[in-house]
Amino acid sequence: MTRMDHPVAASAIETVFDNARLVLADRVISGHVVLRGNQIAEVGEGRAPARLGAVDLDGDYLLPGLVDIHTDHFEKHVFPRAHVKWNPFRAALAHDSQIIGAGITTVFDSLCVGATVKNPERLEILVPMIDALEEAQMAGLLRAEHLVHLRCELVDTNTPRLTEASIARDIVRVVSVMEHLPGRRQSRDVAAYIQRRMAETGHAQQVVEAEMADMLAVADGISAGVRPVVIGLAKAHGKPLLSHDDTELAHIDEAVADGILISEFPCTIEAARYAREKGMLNVGGAPNILRGGSQSGNVSMGELLDEGILDMLASDYVPRSMFDAAFLIGLDGADDSRLPEAVRLVSKSPAEAAGLVDRGEIASGRRADLLQVRLHAGHPILRRVWRAGNVVH
Repeated sequence: MTRMDHPVAASAIETVFDNARLVLADRVISGHVVLRGNQIAEVGEGRAPARLGAVDLDGDYLLPGLVDIHTDHFEKHVFPRAHVKWNPFRAALAHDSQIIGAGITTVFDSLCVGATVKNPERLEILVPMIDALEEAQMAGLLRAEHLVHLRCELVDTNTPRLTEASIARDIVRVVSVMEHLPGRRQSRDVAAYIQRRMAETGHAQQVVEAEMADMLAVADGISAGVRPVVIGLAKAHGKPLLSHDDTELAHIDEAVADGILISEFPCTIEAARYAREKGMLNVGGAPNILRGGSQSGNVSMGELLDEGILDMLASDYVPRSMFDAAFLIGLDGADDSRLPEAVRLVSKSPAEAAGLVDRGEIASGRRADLLQVRLHAGHPILRRVWRAGNVVH
């Protein structure tokens, strides 16, 4: 029996999980875990020493809780249908249920700062959404830990004001910069953009084209003024920065010049490769892995994975996608040797990128955020979730 343990306060309540397949950061072992209070105290191979009250996991996998650095899903609960606005507090509770049910114990709710043509209501909902998360979390009503990722739209003159009003809040932990414009980054196919806008608005093509021309005529000037303000605020408050939808090599050069260390959802293999060359990390969308490609016609995250330049996955728009993607990548029939690599993409790596060094892996001294998982016909089934040593699902 191999023991890997560090002392934790002896007075803390002790819980022992036995007979599990432990997915560690570098290997899978059959073993046991001892919790004391809210921390992992011991990790060992083989059966646990005789201790009263050991929990037999019956050979199930035990994983670290997932860390999602980017999900848009809270907003979907605030606006469950077009033009239907839900109470943000109730929306936060509903969102949390889906997040914890996806095995995510730490989530960065990505909230838009600034509006787009399609979503002008974002100017009004940012603060109420943050308020709702803070209120529910302080009251102990959220089962996952919720932090905020400010997604700053650079082509809105309101973005600096909104960013400055929220960035000092403790719940706000990371900041990304983005430009949603036709012909740029994620929306390079202008014809497809026009067709989508026609379908969304019911407007004729000429009206949509005129709207687009007006927007593009002023966008670069706005972005040139907004970007340095947002970057400066993030640096002043010590928030990690991400660059959203990098497509061209120039986007990476711009990010590096601004001190940005993470490329979020790169749209081309060239941008992802160049980001790595420049010392940046790449975040991919887990839905892209499960679909076998991008829903927008951009690069497949499978390509980045095959080249070894995919550093972490985020749920983006499907909360459970990280959980399923980890097992899709990590299992080959009965062979689970790649599972540690896959699980790192959705736990340890995003935790470290966001500065959360107390979680993200099953190791002594880490916070006891854990998932019990059983396979059914090759599908991972989430059986129980612990956050900080407490059962939350």
